[in-house]
Amino acid sequence: MNEVPNHIAIIMDGNRRWAKAHGLTTKLGHKEGAETLKKITRYANSIGIKYLTVYAFSTENWKRSEEEVGTLMTLFKNYLKDLVTAVDTENVRVKIFGQLEALPNNLQEDTKKAMEKTKENTGLTLCIAFNYGGRDEITKAVKQIAKDVQIRKNRNK
Repeated sequence: MNEVPNHIAIIMDGNRRWAKAHGLTTKLGHKEGAETLKKITRYANSIGIKYLTVYAFSTENWKRSEEEVGTLMTLFKNYLKDLVTAVDTENVRVKIFGQLEALPNNLQEDTKKAMEKTKENTGLTLCIAFNYGGRDEITKAVKQIAKDVQIRKNRNK
Protein backbone atom coordinates (compact mmCIF):
# COMPACT_ATOMS: atom_id res chain seq x y z
CA MET A 1 0.00 0.00 0.00
CA ASN A 2 2.16 2.83 -1.29
CA GLU A 3 -0.67 5.33 -1.54
CA VAL A 4 -3.66 5.89 0.69
CA PRO A 5 -6.41 8.44 0.21
CA ASN A 6 -6.40 11.57 2.34
CA HIS A 7 -10.11 11.34 3.09
CA ILE A 8 -12.62 8.52 3.34
CA ALA A 9 -16.33 8.99 4.05
CA ILE A 10 -18.66 6.28 5.31
CA ILE A 11 -22.43 6.34 5.57
CA MET A 12 -23.17 4.20 8.59
CA ASP A 13 -26.15 2.27 7.33
CA GLY A 14 -27.34 -1.28 7.64
CA ASN A 15 -26.93 -1.97 11.36
CA ARG A 16 -30.59 -2.96 11.70
CA ARG A 17 -30.44 -5.22 8.65
CA TRP A 18 -27.20 -6.80 9.89
CA ALA A 19 -28.73 -7.45 13.32
CA LYS A 20 -31.86 -8.98 11.80
CA ALA A 21 -29.80 -11.24 9.53
CA HIS A 22 -27.87 -12.45 12.58
CA GLY A 23 -30.94 -12.93 14.78
CA LEU A 24 -30.00 -10.00 17.05
CA THR A 25 -31.83 -6.94 18.32
CA THR A 26 -31.56 -3.59 16.60
CA LYS A 27 -29.79 -2.27 19.69
CA LEU A 28 -27.06 -4.90 19.36
CA GLY A 29 -26.76 -4.14 15.65
CA HIS A 30 -26.09 -0.48 16.39
CA LYS A 31 -23.63 -1.41 19.13
CA GLU A 32 -21.73 -3.69 16.76
CA GLY A 33 -21.65 -0.90 14.18
CA ALA A 34 -20.08 1.42 16.76
CA GLU A 35 -17.44 -1.18 17.62
CA THR A 36 -16.66 -1.62 13.93
CA LEU A 37 -16.22 2.14 13.61
CA LYS A 38 -13.62 2.08 16.40
CA LYS A 39 -11.68 -0.59 14.49
CA ILE A 40 -11.93 1.34 11.22
CA THR A 41 -10.79 4.54 12.94
CA ARG A 42 -7.73 2.88 14.42
CA TYR A 43 -6.82 1.18 11.16
CA ALA A 44 -7.31 4.34 9.09
CA ASN A 45 -5.07 6.22 11.51
CA SER A 46 -2.42 3.50 11.44
CA ILE A 47 -2.10 3.60 7.64
CA GLY A 48 -1.89 7.39 7.43
CA ILE A 49 -5.34 8.46 6.30
CA LYS A 50 -5.82 12.10 7.35
CA TYR A 51 -9.63 12.37 7.46
CA LEU A 52 -12.40 9.86 8.11
CA THR A 53 -15.93 11.25 7.93
CA VAL A 54 -18.79 9.13 9.15
CA TYR A 55 -22.44 9.97 8.73
CA ALA A 56 -23.68 8.55 11.99
CA PHE A 57 -27.14 10.00 12.63
CA SER A 58 -29.20 11.71 9.97
CA THR A 59 -31.89 14.29 10.63
CA GLU A 60 -34.15 11.67 9.03
CA ASN A 61 -33.37 9.26 11.87
CA TRP A 62 -35.62 11.24 14.24
CA LYS A 63 -38.54 9.54 12.43
CA ARG A 64 -37.55 6.17 13.89
CA SER A 65 -39.25 4.81 16.99
CA GLU A 66 -38.71 6.68 20.24
CA GLU A 67 -37.03 3.58 21.65
CA GLU A 68 -34.55 3.31 18.77
CA VAL A 69 -33.73 7.03 18.85
CA GLY A 70 -33.16 6.77 22.61
CA THR A 71 -30.90 3.78 22.06
CA LEU A 72 -28.91 5.68 19.43
CA MET A 73 -28.51 8.73 21.70
CA THR A 74 -27.32 6.57 24.60
CA LEU A 75 -24.99 4.63 22.31
CA PHE A 76 -23.51 7.86 20.93
CA LYS A 77 -22.98 9.21 24.45
CA ASN A 78 -21.22 6.02 25.57
CA TYR A 79 -19.35 5.75 22.28
CA LEU A 80 -17.97 9.28 22.62
CA LYS A 81 -16.67 8.58 26.11
CA ASP A 82 -15.02 5.29 25.11
CA LEU A 83 -13.80 6.58 21.76
CA VAL A 84 -12.14 9.69 23.13
CA THR A 85 -10.36 7.70 25.82
CA ALA A 86 -9.13 5.17 23.25
CA VAL A 87 -8.19 7.41 20.35
CA ASP A 88 -6.74 10.29 22.31
CA THR A 89 -3.80 8.06 23.15
CA GLU A 90 -3.49 7.29 19.43
CA ASN A 91 -3.33 10.97 18.41
CA VAL A 92 -6.78 11.03 16.72
CA ARG A 93 -8.66 14.33 16.63
CA VAL A 94 -12.47 14.22 16.86
CA LYS A 95 -14.71 16.76 15.10
CA ILE A 96 -18.49 16.52 15.38
CA PHE A 97 -20.84 18.55 13.22
CA GLY A 98 -24.52 18.84 12.43
CA GLN A 99 -27.44 20.41 14.25
CA LEU A 100 -25.92 19.73 17.65
CA GLU A 101 -28.12 22.34 19.34
CA ALA A 102 -31.09 20.00 18.79
CA LEU A 103 -29.46 17.24 20.87
CA PRO A 104 -30.11 16.77 24.59
CA ASN A 105 -27.96 19.15 26.67
CA ASN A 106 -25.82 16.39 28.16
CA LEU A 107 -25.00 15.09 24.69
CA GLN A 108 -24.14 18.60 23.48
CA GLU A 109 -21.69 18.85 26.38
CA ASP A 110 -20.21 15.45 25.57
CA THR A 111 -19.61 16.46 21.95
CA LYS A 112 -17.85 19.64 23.09
CA LYS A 113 -15.69 17.69 25.56
CA ALA A 114 -14.70 15.14 22.91
CA MET A 115 -13.61 17.85 20.49
CA GLU A 116 -11.84 19.86 23.18
CA LYS A 117 -9.93 16.89 24.57
CA THR A 118 -8.61 15.85 21.16
CA LYS A 119 -8.20 19.24 19.45
CA GLU A 120 -4.40 19.24 19.64
CA ASN A 121 -4.02 15.74 18.18
CA THR A 122 -2.35 15.64 14.78
CA GLY A 123 -3.13 12.15 13.45
CA LEU A 124 -6.36 11.16 11.77
CA THR A 125 -9.26 13.60 12.07
CA LEU A 126 -12.45 11.65 12.72
CA CYS A 127 -15.35 13.80 11.53
CA ILE A 128 -18.70 12.61 12.86
CA ALA A 129 -21.81 13.96 11.15
CA PHE A 130 -24.48 13.70 13.82
CA ASN A 131 -27.99 15.08 13.33
CA TYR A 132 -26.96 16.06 9.85
CA GLY A 133 -28.82 15.61 6.61
CA GLY A 134 -28.40 16.39 2.95
CA ARG A 135 -32.03 17.39 2.46
CA ASP A 136 -31.84 19.65 5.47
CA GLU A 137 -28.66 21.27 4.15
CA ILE A 138 -30.27 21.91 0.75
CA THR A 139 -33.33 23.44 2.44
CA LYS A 140 -31.15 25.72 4.58
CA ALA A 141 -29.07 26.75 1.57
CA VAL A 142 -32.14 27.62 -0.54
CA LYS A 143 -33.64 29.65 2.33
CA GLN A 144 -30.35 31.53 2.74
CA ILE A 145 -30.18 32.24 -0.99
CA ALA A 146 -33.75 33.56 -0.96
CA LYS A 147 -32.92 35.75 2.04
CA ASP A 148 -29.78 37.09 0.32
CA VAL A 149 -31.75 37.87 -2.85
CA GLN A 150 -34.38 39.74 -0.83
CA ILE A 151 -31.67 41.76 0.97
CA ARG A 152 -30.07 42.72 -2.37
CA LYS A 153 -33.47 43.70 -3.78
CA ASN A 154 -34.14 45.92 -0.78
CA ARG A 155 -30.72 47.59 -1.12
CA ASN A 156 -31.28 48.34 -4.80
CA LYS A 157 -34.62 50.11 -4.25
